[in-house]
Amino acid sequence: MKFGINTFLFTSPFTTKDISLFPTFKAWGFDSVEIALEDASHINAKTIRQALDDNGLICNTICAALGPGRDLRGSPRDQEMSLKYLSEVMEIMPLLGCKLLAGPLYSSVGRAEFVSKEEYKLQWELVVKNLGKLADHAVQAGLKIAIEPLNRYETDFINTSAQAMQMLHDVNSRSLYVHLDTFHMNLEEKDPAQAILNVGDKLALLHASGSDRGTPGGDQINWDRIFYALNTTGYAGDVVIESFTPEVKIIAKAASIWRKIEPSVQTIAVEGLKFLKKCRSQGLVPMGLLQK
Repeated sequence: MKFGINTFLFTSPFTTKDISLFPTFKAWGFDSVEIALEDASHINAKTIRQALDDNGLICNTICAALGPGRDLRGSPRDQEMSLKYLSEVMEIMPLLGCKLLAGPLYSSVGRAEFVSKEEYKLQWELVVKNLGKLADHAVQAGLKIAIEPLNRYETDFINTSAQAMQMLHDVNSRSLYVHLDTFHMNLEEKDPAQAILNVGDKLALLHASGSDRGTPGGDQINWDRIFYALNTTGYAGDVVIESFTPEVKIIAKAASIWRKIEPSVQTIAVEGLKFLKKCRSQGLVPMGLLQK
């Protein structure tokens, strides 16, 4: 289990010049950088890879950005643009040494509305078809893709791990996995730790964020149970701190960050990492003995 930091905490969009952040990430003690890549053209992948190597860091995950105009259940144009964007990102991932593309790949973030059961079924079938295309691409490239359930305010489509697992079942590709986020799970899962156990070896990424989108550990999430579940399943992927601040305005608006949650980005990163490493070192505790 390694620990990473998502670049949305610091900048949007991430471009080649933002390799200037890497020495700081290393000094803070992170193993990996999760690059939130809004367009493949924003970076020179070879330059990024060299900077990662120079700083003793890795990029295990590209975090996809599905904004307006990118939607696998949207208009034909939106589907086309989404598939084009995700395919272009996958093309440069090997240059970064990166194996995982993750995020809410199925829909534009913020699309949330009541639809009939019949309409939902049609949207589901459309996403199955389009994710199938991406999954086939991933298999050929030796990559993995992981879909992230979001909370009810950010999507009406996949909110829970059970829904994500159903999508995996329907697409039926060995390249497709699940990406869970403690913030979203805190809102949508009856029991976040049990959700991790249910996903099991199909969990490819965990985003760690406080229940208020702030520092992991300074919140009401039962992190003991989260790490019990991770350890029980033998999770060996990244635990990535993903939080947001009002200073990165476009992301703050998308995530509804209207106030300063923590004193600084350094507080989120450094204190959050310290807490998560402590949780990892505590070992296994029978989950039934832990307060929910």
